Amino acid sequence: MLILEPVSHETIWGGEKLLPFAPEKHSKLGHLYSLVSNGEFESRILNGEYKGKTFKEYFDNTKSKFGMDKFNQFPFVIALVDPKEDLSIQVHPDDKCALNIENREFGKNESWYFIEPPTNRWLYNGCKVDSTKEIEEKIKEKRIEEDVIDHLQVEKGDYVFVEQGTMHAATHGALFYEIEENCNLTYRFYDFDRKDKNGNTRELHIEKALKAINPKLKSKVRKYNNEEIKERLYSTRLFENSTTYKNNSNTIECITILMGESLLEGLPVKTGTTIILEPDEETNFNNRMTFITARPITGENNE
Repeated sequence: MLILEPVSHETIWGGEKLLPFAPEKHSKLGHLYSLVSNGEFESRILNGEYKGKTFKEYFDNTKSKFGMDKFNQFPFVIALVDPKEDLSIQVHPDDKCALNIENREFGKNESWYFIEPPTNRWLYNGCKVDSTKEIEEKIKEKRIEEDVIDHLQVEKGDYVFVEQGTMHAATHGALFYEIEENCNLTYRFYDFDRKDKNGNTRELHIEKALKAINPKLKSKVRKYNNEEIKERLYSTRLFENSTTYKNNSNTIECITILMGESLLEGLPVKTGTTIILEPDEETNFNNRMTFITARPITGENNE
């Protein structure tokens, strides 16, 4: 069993809900990464044989054993996200687009589970228009909010899969678990003319975003209903008020705490902590915990 130290990421749109669980002091916090290994941020291990080492070192040394040789880096990133303000209206490229534009192996799909819903009970998601030409025209007219971006209603406990190529943005007041394929490509269409602490507006990526967008895509809402939800590179399952969990798969599983606090191997685990279990390993909490388990799907060890 490995216990990972969360990685905090202050953002222009972040809030205060995750501050009590961050390893560092911030005035606001957008992401609390519970598992990240992407070249920009790196999780560190707090216990055991790999104590003090990075998750990347662990992954590079063990990926063959768990059927993940085809991945140059761990296939997904996990975070808790607190948008006090709306995120930028954006899109992630699909595999073909990522290869053509950035020479990257794959684009990015992601999933959100809502611990708390947005204040307005909806997300920016999908398009009202049918073509990139119409999107481009509306951007020039400064009418992307009014005439282009659609909305998706969400409530507490909802699961939303955002397919690569979908126009989207999380909205203010939410608190959610995010698992995303490990590709840090995001193209911004619009950022509400917001300025950073230095008075500068953030970079937009209109040309790339227009190449990446699929106007026909829109997400749907679903529930876990005590079932595992499988996507392309990851599967997840929600456990509420549980005191134990055993990894019965043939690969590693990542248990991310959403609510509750316990001690494991003398270390506190709480909201935002991810625990890595190898096959047949089990964790026993001394309090009831709510958590999501995530495991990589490789095509070789899906059970």
